[in-house]
Amino acid sequence: MADHILERVNITKTFPGVKALTDVTLTVERGEVHAICGENGAGKSTLMKVLSGVYPHGTYEGDILFEGAPVSFSGIRDSEKSGIVIIHQELALSPFLSIAENIFLGNEQQRGGKIDWNATNLRAADLLAQVGLAESPVTKITDIGVGKQQLVEIAKALSKDVKLLILDEPTAALNDEDSAHLLGLINGLRDRGITSIIISHKLNEIKAIADRVTVIRDGRTIETLDLDADDISEERIIRGMVGRDLESRFPERSVSIGDEVLRIEDWTVHHPLEHSRLVVDGANLSVRAGEVVGIAGLMGAGRTELAMSVFGRSYGHNISGNLYKNGQPIQAKTVRQAISHGIAYATEDRKRYGLNLLDDIKRNISGSALGKLSSWGHVDANREQVVANGFRKSMRIKAPNVAAITGKLSGGNQQKVVLSKWMFADPDVLILDEPTRGIDVGAKYEIYTIINEMAAQGKAIIVISSELPELLGICDRIYALSAGRITGEVDVHEAHPEKLMQYMTQEKE
Repeated sequence: MADHILERVNITKTFPGVKALTDVTLTVERGEVHAICGENGAGKSTLMKVLSGVYPHGTYEGDILFEGAPVSFSGIRDSEKSGIVIIHQELALSPFLSIAENIFLGNEQQRGGKIDWNATNLRAADLLAQVGLAESPVTKITDIGVGKQQLVEIAKALSKDVKLLILDEPTAALNDEDSAHLLGLINGLRDRGITSIIISHKLNEIKAIADRVTVIRDGRTIETLDLDADDISEERIIRGMVGRDLESRFPERSVSIGDEVLRIEDWTVHHPLEHSRLVVDGANLSVRAGEVVGIAGLMGAGRTELAMSVFGRSYGHNISGNLYKNGQPIQAKTVRQAISHGIAYATEDRKRYGLNLLDDIKRNISGSALGKLSSWGHVDANREQVVANGFRKSMRIKAPNVAAITGKLSGGNQQKVVLSKWMFADPDVLILDEPTRGIDVGAKYEIYTIINEMAAQGKAIIVISSELPELLGICDRIYALSAGRITGEVDVHEAHPEKLMQYMTQEKE
């Protein structure tokens, strides 16, 4: 008989005007890695927040059984005392405290009413060794990368005698090497008897690490699949997630490429703080009307730095090089100038830089081009409402109305708001930085369709992506970037992952 560490019966969670979960059931066996899959907005994160006490008992209907006994958590501290620890997609670490201070924050190692720093650092060093992180416990969080920060979060969970570890999109912002290390660590925790629930949109990772997967769609449990016994394919999981087959993960489009719109020549960018350090080194690239051009590169290659520096020099120091728009030299030394020349940049960090999460959909969409809605300094509220409603419908943004707070939307719908904002500005060149990061396959398909529609309108589009299959599936040409240098340019019909990876790892001569 299976040993269930977690059983839930008929969990229902309602927000004002929205039923996020309806009679959701989930059973997790002790010592397994259990994956949760579903489209953005399906209710995955809501379900985990119910379990971990983020949404306390009384704010939802239904029962939770943990280790065979009913539990009713009033907050995260209660769930952690029982051995349930959740690591959110947005890491909850204090950047200017040390690793050791973060691990024991709220759980300080004390002696005689005072913090015992020797004990704190020794215990932290032991935990770091357990997760394979060779950093000093006194290193500040701000001085380590996101991959290492994920390991600190797991070390923090181990310090609380975790029995059930919940990871929400743990590899969304990681490169391949850091992702592989993290997944290996989760496998190691399973060997130690620690149960994990992992929410992920990366189906190849789920296939590689999970024992079982539960699919959630529209706030309801669809099915639980045993990945070993049932020999489940990625296509089978996708069908459960979206309720239909996706014959191709990339929509077809008819390509009609026109004249060159933007050319970047000998573009060189220095680090904003370490002025002697080159981040972009003599880059040359171009994009034409109706063309989708990709930029491939490993973490730290300079992709985002290149894009941001072109977009009004919003990154970098001592920037040199030339920009040409429709064959004519242009100056884009500020974001305002870049926008006035028809250049737009959709950031990879939509939550921090792309959107005002505290404001509604309407204001986020109109904010990029308020001049189109105003006269004599006053915004026409009726026109603003009409424009926002038009984008909500055409972009299929799942929200009751445009007055919905953007921060309450799923990642995929937030990304649609970002795209709507720039489509309203009507740029000639649109730079999309990781446009599908952290969103599910169904929402990705919709984003790809939107990109195709913009290309069909004659927009020149540059897509930066860490996923080579994505670039190969949606682009016409792909540039490879390594250590700030363009190391190769390939027509998509001649491109393959091995060739791109060769360019992406090419060392400076």
